[in-house]
Formats: sequence, C-alpha cells, structure tokens
Amino acid sequence: MPLLRSFIDWQRRLSRRFDELLPASLTTDGNRDFLDRFSLAFLAPGLRVYDVGGGKHPWLDAASKADRSIVVVGLDIDARELAQAPAGGYDETLCADITRYEGRGDADLVVCQSLLEHLPDNDRAFHALSSMLKPGGRALIFVPSRNALFARLNLLLPQALKRRLLFAIYPESRAGQGFASFYHRCTPRDFEALAARHGLLVRETRLYFQSAYFTFFAPLHVAWRLWSLAFRALRGAQAAETFCMALEKPRAR
Repeated sequence: MPLLRSFIDWQRRLSRRFDELLPASLTTDGNRDFLDRFSLAFLAPGLRVYDVGGGKHPWLDAASKADRSIVVVGLDIDARELAQAPAGGYDETLCADITRYEGRGDADLVVCQSLLEHLPDNDRAFHALSSMLKPGGRALIFVPSRNALFARLNLLLPQALKRRLLFAIYPESRAGQGFASFYHRCTPRDFEALAARHGLLVRETRLYFQSAYFTFFAPLHVAWRLWSLAFRALRGAQAAETFCMALEKPRAR
C-alpha cells in the first residue's frame, strides 16, 4: 500500500507539471475560485445570508461574519452536519430538504456550493432558492457539470464502488465527498432555463475546465485533457467541468 501511495503521489505531481504548460483558463480550480473570489465579491455589511448545504463547513467564517455584521442561516438536510459547524458559524440553523423547502423571502444572499449535483430534482431546488430571496436578492451557485467525463462515470458506477475508489486514490476526500450524485439538469444551459422558469435573472456565469479526478495516472490525465479540449471546441460552455452563477430576483416595478 505505501508503494501504491507513492506511485499515485508521483503521478499527481506529473499531472500538475503537465497542467503548468496550459493557459490559466484551463487550470483554474472552480471550487477555489468560487470560494476565494467569485462569492466574496458579493459580500456587503448587514446582509442576511442563507448558506444552503454548508453543513459542518460554513461558507463564511465566524470572524468575517462578525466583522461585517452579517447574519447567516445554515440550511442543511442533516442536523448532525449542522451541529458540527464551528462555533459562531451560523446564527440560525434549519434542518430541511431543499427540494421541499418554502422560503421566507428574507434573504439578501443565498450561497449554494457543491450541493445541487446531489439532488434528484433541481426544478424544485430552484423554486426553493427563489422563494428564499427578497426582491433584489442574489443566489450564488457552484456545481459540477453533468457533461464532465467524471460526472458521466459517476452516474455509471455503483455507489459503493465509487466510494472505495475515491477514498483509496484520494484519501483526503473522506471529509466532504462520496455522496450520491444525480447531476439533474446540471449544465450551464439547463440552469439558465431553470433560473428563467423561477423568475431569476442570470447576472454572471463563470466556466471552469479543470478537475483533478484523473491526476492519479498522468497518461490518463493527459488523455482527458485532449478529450476536454476537443469537447470544448465542439460544445463551448456546455463542455465546462464545473461552473458558477450569480442569479438575481428582480425588484418589483
């Protein structure tokens, strides 16, 4: 096992070196960009924020929240996850299924990071997100695309096998990955349609073409890169590995 671990680590280093030859547009980590840049641009003092699906990992740390006098409501289907959040991470917690939740219309900002791919019905989820927002409020979403090769493999493989492979190759993923995924309508085009259906305007979209799922074997990673370049040339935005969106609920006229 130590020998296999050393081999995988070596292959991951080789994959990273290969990626250093590519332009930044192909190597930006979408999840990190969403957390470190995209979502933080929407912060303002005094907001009421709903962190949907954050569980034990709130989007905003307690110090940043307190500095800006921001109120954060943590909403998650798992009460145990919410209970494990750091002290001060949430001002209020709600244990609810987002596909069945009806909001209060009091949110200035809703943050939904790496959740929607795990839901079987994103039409209902978009209804819930819209119902949570006050007029002028915004929802920030980050999600892997259904069209990504890793997502297609995820849909094909049995859940138990996927978890064993994932945790064996990437042991650090045990803390927050391995949940069942459906990728229901998880493409930029489908999310634009869902937003329009539920009265939300798409204010900004960012596309990312980076993922690390095949870095454990450098030749496979390079082959995936060549495939993704060809797929992007054919399908454009629909070929994104992951993407994020800023949606806005219009003000009444």
